[in-house]
Amino acid sequence: MNPPLPPGVEKVLFTEEQIRRRIAEVAAEVTEKYRGRNLKLIAVLKGSIFFLAALAREIEIPVKIDFLAISSFSSRGASGAVRIAKDLDESIDGEDVLLVEDIVDTGLTARYLLQTLAGRGPNSLSICTLLDRTSRRLVQVPVDFRCFEIPDRFVVGFGLDHKQLYRNLPVIAVMKP
Repeated sequence: MNPPLPPGVEKVLFTEEQIRRRIAEVAAEVTEKYRGRNLKLIAVLKGSIFFLAALAREIEIPVKIDFLAISSFSSRGASGAVRIAKDLDESIDGEDVLLVEDIVDTGLTARYLLQTLAGRGPNSLSICTLLDRTSRRLVQVPVDFRCFEIPDRFVVGFGLDHKQLYRNLPVIAVMKP
């Protein structure tokens, strides 16, 4: 029997088992693409830490891990401007880099991160996302690995939050409108 959903949560979109199975499939793809290479996973805090941990455990080649944090802000009418709040601890020069995201939505943040990281001389740079919401895309970004495509609904769980709550849900769920 499934535990009751927290207040404000409408329904489960993906179960623990669906998430586990799909992450294992994507990790196998990542393993195959990067076999024989040095792979660095870069997670975007805070939302992607659950996905990063699950993905890294399933990848069958050695990986390095680093983190960065971003913040969005509005100034003088420009909404959604992004800046790096916590930068990487190590250089990515000459590294094969896989940017690990919890969700790619408008594409603006992903584009900013790809441009910023590309300027640091990585050997290769790709994106792996848990959730891809293509219906809200404003700019096209290359998503190389995705676990799930989702509809235009607000989701929580498995790292995604609403006012810092629900990140620890083991499922991905839709919030009530």
